[in-house]
Amino acid sequence: MNLFEVLKVAVAAIWAHKLRSALTLLGMIVGVTAFVTVVSLIQGFNVYIDEKIAGIGAKSFSVQRFNPFEDFKDTDTIAAAQRRNKELTLEDYDYLKDHATLIGKIGAKARGTPSEVKRNDQVLQDVIVIGATGNTAEIDNRNIANGRFFTDTENDGAARVAYVGADIATKLFPAGNPVGGEISIAGLPYRVIGVEEVKGTVFGIPQDNFIIIPLKTYAVNFGTLQRQRSLYFVATSRTDAGFNDAVEEARLLMRARRHLGPNEKDNFGIVTPDAITGLRDRLFGTIFIVAIAVPFIALIVGAIVIMNIMLVSVTERTKEIGLRKSLGARKGDILKQFLFEAITMATIGGAIGIFLAWIVGKVVTAMIFPTYLSLLAILFALAVSGGMGVLSGIVPAWKAARLDPIEALRTEL
Repeated sequence: MNLFEVLKVAVAAIWAHKLRSALTLLGMIVGVTAFVTVVSLIQGFNVYIDEKIAGIGAKSFSVQRFNPFEDFKDTDTIAAAQRRNKELTLEDYDYLKDHATLIGKIGAKARGTPSEVKRNDQVLQDVIVIGATGNTAEIDNRNIANGRFFTDTENDGAARVAYVGADIATKLFPAGNPVGGEISIAGLPYRVIGVEEVKGTVFGIPQDNFIIIPLKTYAVNFGTLQRQRSLYFVATSRTDAGFNDAVEEARLLMRARRHLGPNEKDNFGIVTPDAITGLRDRLFGTIFIVAIAVPFIALIVGAIVIMNIMLVSVTERTKEIGLRKSLGARKGDILKQFLFEAITMATIGGAIGIFLAWIVGKVVTAMIFPTYLSLLAILFALAVSGGMGVLSGIVPAWKAARLDPIEALRTEL
């Protein structure tokens, strides 16, 4: 019996008991759906983080008061860092800018302040207003939808100009071009000069509700660049190959600036893209393993269900097996018949599960964050479901193949 005939017989046997086959497939469908959905969520999360890192510059780094990966391990390290680490200053920024040779660009930012923003009768509360130097737009790889970012000249002159997120532009200027329009930030008038492209939401948190103004304007209108308005620097290396050298140069310059001895710990922090991805892998590595293991257990349960039904099927079709053997069917033919029946059933369940997981992924992408279902994941899910079919079918198939044809023909059902 060739493989096509075996497959044909297997499909016919499944179709002959449609309700039982459908109920048998439920376990495999649920398992594969859960498994593929979890994999797509994990892949989507990783791709999203990698895209964000690429968006801010895969070869950019920041100099901050604290190193979140070292200074925030526990309450003791937090307390020690708060005593040891000093606020960054504009003098630190000028020192790095004047003495660095391996750093390509370096800019300064101040952390955001929630503020009231108005235009005519429209009022927006808790809009994050950030201060920055003009060159940070290029360092951050900002995508400008309309207008422009402010210049260093406008920053030096503390000009009241504003670069706004897409939500701000849409809400305050619903029917017109926001560029050139005037808005009020914390009671003071600003001229809108640029609008950023829509970013959407991350885990339901909007990314377009912000305003960036020149750093010196921010210091004049919001207060000293300390504590909740603390200063930090963003920088790039001159070349990709020299990225690590640029990071090390920034570290040495900051240590020299602060007169730290060889055995003294850094009283500042440097954050790189590799550190961010490393933290992601450490934090979510175990979670991801558990998240995949749970639906894999569901796959095993689905395989057990198929095995039980196949054993029942062998018992029900004992006379049929005896008849086939008496007409010349060999053990291998009977073995292939029932094995292919289990594999076909598991693969059908896997295909339906993949389709349902694709639908779930579309819903999650639309409502929460992007998911990503790769061709490799689809092929792997099909291979896993087929493998489960082999495991669940081998025992019933072997039992069927070993039946004595004379005894099988005598069986009364």
